[in-house]
Amino acid sequence: MSSQKTPPNPAYPKGLDGILEQMNVRRAPLSFAPGEALPPLDCDLKKLANSAVIVPSDSSRKSSDNARKIWELAKELDGQNALLHLNGLLIAHLRKRSQPDHTADLFLRLWTDHSDLLLREMDLRWKVSSLTTFGDHGKTPIQRSAGLALSTLFGAIKLYESERLFSGREADRPYTLDGRANGPLPLEMDAFSLADGGLDVNMIGRLWDEAAGDPVIKPLAHDMLQRLIDDPRTVFRRLHRLRARKLRRTEENAAPEPDSGVTLPVPRLRGRTPKWGVVCTTNAPLLDVARFVAHHIDIGAAHVYLYLDAPNPDASAFLQSHPKVSLTVCDAAYWKSEGKNRPDAHQLRQTYNATRALRLARNQVDWLGHVDTDEFILSTKKLSGVLKSVPDDMAGVRLFPAEALAASAPGELPSHFKLRTTAEGVPPSAVNDIYPTFGTYLRGGFLSHLAGKVFARTGLSDVRLAIH
Repeated sequence: MSSQKTPPNPAYPKGLDGILEQMNVRRAPLSFAPGEALPPLDCDLKKLANSAVIVPSDSSRKSSDNARKIWELAKELDGQNALLHLNGLLIAHLRKRSQPDHTADLFLRLWTDHSDLLLREMDLRWKVSSLTTFGDHGKTPIQRSAGLALSTLFGAIKLYESERLFSGREADRPYTLDGRANGPLPLEMDAFSLADGGLDVNMIGRLWDEAAGDPVIKPLAHDMLQRLIDDPRTVFRRLHRLRARKLRRTEENAAPEPDSGVTLPVPRLRGRTPKWGVVCTTNAPLLDVARFVAHHIDIGAAHVYLYLDAPNPDASAFLQSHPKVSLTVCDAAYWKSEGKNRPDAHQLRQTYNATRALRLARNQVDWLGHVDTDEFILSTKKLSGVLKSVPDDMAGVRLFPAEALAASAPGELPSHFKLRTTAEGVPPSAVNDIYPTFGTYLRGGFLSHLAGKVFARTGLSDVRLAIH
């Protein structure tokens, strides 16, 4: 039903009738050639999961709308897992006014049986499209409600973030407190309160709880919500940073009172260049340990906290007197003095020692990175300068990994490295373009992990510094 009163200069001159007309223009069903059909509901998904997308011949796309869509998706997903292609094809049919009767059931079976693979291999655009399809064709009320709500949320984010680009500010840069306009919001809405507004957490929390009630949509919905709150370029993170600035300004402008109860999220450096260090638990031989220490001191580390996972007399003799090295031998006496049994898993020993160092380091460095002796920080800029630019309300930063390529000759050290293909701006097809034979098996183009390592501010209470 269109509105009786047409606003001046409307964005949509034909009103809702025009919106619905435009939305339905491209909803004609996809045709099939004689003998052509979607895979049956009981098709072998496991077999598909073990195969990669192959682009059919160019002439094949001319036989039907379905064949054309198969070809288009294969061009986009060439070399990727075949289940991604099937998911895209089912979505294409489910966007139309009609489709084969089993289409929605096959889409739901795909997400019921193989959500782990889909979440691991699929890019964000197709995840949003999948949420939209749950909203349109879910079999349960939760699938439809959560799918529609999340699809609307991510669609709105795409719209306003696209418009925001014309402000000239990068997505991770919030506006200033002093630049706020005084005009009203549209629809006579009240503005969000920076100091104590709860709209953001209520919206995200309700969507999280809603999706948790259905085991089929839950993995996809929770994956997307987690990505949303982790991304530093969203309105949620920008509002959080604005809130921290506002609280700091309120504190600075307030009359000093003892025990005011106002605390900052993280220790403040008050403009000075921060000092940084690294912590490592190792059982590597002396040469590797010495190379690790020398590299990080050479690039600016103010201190290195070294925990020897087992006694190493050579390393102890070589490094125990170095003014920039704190060396701890993790023998039986060490664990006894810490009041705990030696953890069996080396990851637990690493985490315990890193957390211990984070607390001890507060008087020597402002930032502490947790890295291993076979990992070397590479930066084209001084790390102290990079850390100085980190916003005051961020307690930690992530170092993305670079993986060493083979050395030019036997016995030489690596001199070339590659970055992950999952980085911003890298197309999903890049890993298969670079490694056509085995790209499907390399997550992000790496043999090793993609998690990277963490730098944390020292002086924080109740913080645990883990491996990644």
